[in-house]
Amino acid sequence: MCSVISRVKPVQRALASTLRLRTNADGLNYAAAQSRRFCPGFITGAQPLWVTSRSYCARIATTDGLLFRQLFEVESSTYTYLLADADTKEAVIIDPVLETIDRDLKFVSELGLKLTVAVNTHCHADHITSTGLMKKRLAGLKSAISKFSGASADIHLKEGDKIPFGRHSLTVRETPGHTDGCITLVTGDQSMAFTGDALLIRGCGRTDFQQGCAKRLYQSIQEKIYTLPDHCLIYPAHDYLGQTVSTVGEERKFNPRLTKSMEEFVKIMNNLNLPKPKKIDISVPANLVCGLHHV
Repeated sequence: MCSVISRVKPVQRALASTLRLRTNADGLNYAAAQSRRFCPGFITGAQPLWVTSRSYCARIATTDGLLFRQLFEVESSTYTYLLADADTKEAVIIDPVLETIDRDLKFVSELGLKLTVAVNTHCHADHITSTGLMKKRLAGLKSAISKFSGASADIHLKEGDKIPFGRHSLTVRETPGHTDGCITLVTGDQSMAFTGDALLIRGCGRTDFQQGCAKRLYQSIQEKIYTLPDHCLIYPAHDYLGQTVSTVGEERKFNPRLTKSMEEFVKIMNNLNLPKPKKIDISVPANLVCGLHHV
C-alpha cells in the first residue's frame, strides 16, 4: 500500500460558478428532501431531529483519536464528511459541495484543523464540487479523485492507495458501476466506509448514465463493500429520506435491491426509467475540472 500525497499533477484553473443543483442520483423521493433542512439523529430507531438553522451533525467516531463530522447539503441531499486526527489536527474532507464551502471552511477553522486532501468519491452529476475553489482558499490543499473518473485532480487514486491524515488513513476500494470512477473509502480499522453513490442506505446509485453498468455495480458492492465486517458503518454520498448511517450487515440483509441475484438486480436497474438529471450537463463538465470552469 502506498501513500498518494506525493503524486501531484497540476489542476486546470478557471473561474468558479455558484450554481444551485437539484438532481437525484438514485431516483428516490427527492421532492421530500427539498423542503427540509435538518440534523438527522444517529440513534437506531430515532426520528430525525428537524432544525432550521443548521445542516450538519456530529457523531462520536468508533476509532480512537478520530474526529468525525457528517455534513448535509440540502439542495442535492449530499453528505460531506470531515475526518481529522484529534492530536495532529490533519484532516481530509470527502465530497464537499460548492454551495456549502463557507460552512465547511468555518468548521475547519473553528476546530483548528489542517485540511490536507479534498477527495471526491466520483465525478458527481447532481452538484458541483467545491474542491477547486477550496484549494484557492487553503494553501497546500490537494484534490483527489479516481484515476478512472476522467477528471482533473492533484492526486489520481487507484485500488489500495491510502490517504493519510495524522496517524489515520483512508484506503481506496474501486467500486465502479454507477460511474467508471467510483471509489469507496475505508478507515484503517474498517469501522467506517464512505461508499459515495455505489451503495446507499437501502438502495444504490443509478446505472443508466455516466458509464453506468448494473452488473459492475452489483459485483463492486458484493466484492468490495459486502466483504467488510458486518459492523462496519456505511456512510453514503446521498440520502433523500432522512437516513444517516447503516452497516454492512444491515445492507446485506435488508437492501431491497442487493438481496436479489445479479440477474434480478440488473433487471431492476434496467427498468427504473428515471428522468435525466436536470443539471448533469452543467455539473459533470464542471467536476471534470475540479469544480473550476469558465463561465
